[in-house]
Amino acid sequence: MFIVPESKIKSLAEVQRLVAEARAYGRNVVFGNGCFDLIHVGHIRYLREAKALGEILIVGLNSDAAVRALKGSGRPLQPQDERAEIVASLECVDYLVIFDALTAREILLAIRPDIHAKGTDYTSENVPERDTVASFGGRVEIVGDPKDHASRDLIRTIVERNRR
Repeated sequence: MFIVPESKIKSLAEVQRLVAEARAYGRNVVFGNGCFDLIHVGHIRYLREAKALGEILIVGLNSDAAVRALKGSGRPLQPQDERAEIVASLECVDYLVIFDALTAREILLAIRPDIHAKGTDYTSENVPERDTVASFGGRVEIVGDPKDHASRDLIRTIVERNRR
């Protein structure tokens, strides 16, 4: 595995320390999460808008095992270390942490962000971690463009074009 020095990719313990430091300086923390299997414009818009909500954006990346459980066999297309390196390279991402759970509940409880940003495939009523975020006084925000982009659609297009 190759990770550049001074990587934005951190362990949960490192992220917890960084969040505590950010709060000591009065900065607010935003958390967003996803599989990010094939990066597309919907991901970029989601992450940019999430970052615009605060000063520190932490991205939770679903591990390979979690992606398989969430998306089915054949996924992810790219291993977690490569997906992490790609997402962490985005200017709007401050830190990234990989997690194994199927929801972000545990990581949210560990870092207690001010805002949990979710994409437009959710509403404020159906975010799985909504009650968890409310339990520590955070808020959920729905950001990004309409759900017109999906990795599964890109995969389907690639497969269809290569059948010809």
